[in-house]
Amino acid sequence: MAAAGPDPGSDPAGGARFFCTAGRGLEPFLMREVRARLEATQVEYISGKVFFTTCSDLPSMKKLKSAERLFLLIKKQLPIAVSSVHKGRILNEVQRFINDDPGSWLEAISLRKKLLGHDTKREKASQRDANPPKRKAGESEIMIAKKLKVEEIQVVAERHGENQQDKLPQSSPEQGEAVTRTDNLQEQRLDSATDKAADAQNQEDLTFRVSCRCSGNIRKVITGQEAGRVTGLALMRQFGWKADLRNPNLEIFIHLNDAYSVVGIPLLRIPLASRTYIQTAGLRSTIAWAMASIAEIKAGALVLDPMCGLGTILVEAAEEWPDVFYMGADVSDTQLLGACENLKAAGLADRIELLKGSVTDLPLPSQSVDVIISDIPFGKKFKLGKDIKSILQEMERVLRVGGTMVLLLSEDHHQHLTDCGGNRTSQNRVADPEMKMLLNPDRTGAPNTASPSQKASSLQCLSGVLPCGSLLPVESFKVSLGKTDAFI
Repeated sequence: MAAAGPDPGSDPAGGARFFCTAGRGLEPFLMREVRARLEATQVEYISGKVFFTTCSDLPSMKKLKSAERLFLLIKKQLPIAVSSVHKGRILNEVQRFINDDPGSWLEAISLRKKLLGHDTKREKASQRDANPPKRKAGESEIMIAKKLKVEEIQVVAERHGENQQDKLPQSSPEQGEAVTRTDNLQEQRLDSATDKAADAQNQEDLTFRVSCRCSGNIRKVITGQEAGRVTGLALMRQFGWKADLRNPNLEIFIHLNDAYSVVGIPLLRIPLASRTYIQTAGLRSTIAWAMASIAEIKAGALVLDPMCGLGTILVEAAEEWPDVFYMGADVSDTQLLGACENLKAAGLADRIELLKGSVTDLPLPSQSVDVIISDIPFGKKFKLGKDIKSILQEMERVLRVGGTMVLLLSEDHHQHLTDCGGNRTSQNRVADPEMKMLLNPDRTGAPNTASPSQKASSLQCLSGVLPCGSLLPVESFKVSLGKTDAFI
């Protein structure tokens, strides 16, 4: 675990400090992603969160695929000591988050305003370019008739030696300007509302809400509601802000546990993990993207999901790697119908082909697929038995030599493969995020500080997985699916 550093803030030279929440086990993916997309520095993680410094704008940060939510960091410090069970002392420590350094709060509010302001202007400019003012149906014919009428009046006036032009309206007779004026008025109102909300952040009428989570030993002494109430009172006294639980201008997020204390401001109301291009959710999008990201998909490749379900993996991959041909197969008509709707909603129907077929008898030639990515069903509604050897053999048949296969397995499926490998004594055969970073420092950016015994033990864990024919295990990740764990 990365040690908690001093109180962070924005660094004009090196950027501002942010953090993202992530599903357990996806921290290495997110660390690699913020480095690649945002050129982030000072990247570190604690369980469920990745902290980083970047100069990137908000639209760039919105592109993060392995993150759940994005926050502007106000404070990250060592945990509050709970050796004493005196509740008043702990609540007094919570108040010090605000009272000891009010400047960091004002600086964070100013930076948030700047980020949101730039993003709003960019979105409005994009909308104007994509949606130019339109006239109503049949309006063009009316405009042409009026224009001809004006020209006729001008000709008659010239014949009679009268200059009637001065009596005509000086503005263009085209009524289409009314549409343009209406659009401009709407934009002015939107600008006014945006400016008003932004100005509220500099005035005492800013409204806020506090979301506080307590876990570990501190939860035995105080609740999240109690810590949130104390934080809210401190903010009102310090800055004159007003509490609003329904529709606040600002949300404050606090997480207190035995390892750290974190305070941040969410930058987006909608989580990054809620994809706008997914109509019907299946597998968690962050998990699907993580699976595709380690498949090393190259342009021109053929990617197959032989148990595609609602097509989440294919959509996530196609959104990120466009110059690739994708195929999905499933035996369920209902699942294929849902996948078809998702492809249409994402505008990917022409790049992803769906077909009905069994994973044990794929209608594809041998060695015709470059990459296979699939979620092996193990839920309550769709469940596969322990015997997945025949499935792996069929996947191996259609996968070309040197190709890559990425699978999401349940604990039972993974254990079954491991047991078949003949090494039944090892219980922990998959590296956790920390161990995974030790095994693959180049992929995660973590220093290679593992001892020889740690490396040998971890490699033995991976080698215990049964190779099926020419399939050889390369790397594994343990990830959380909420109430259960799984293995990539």
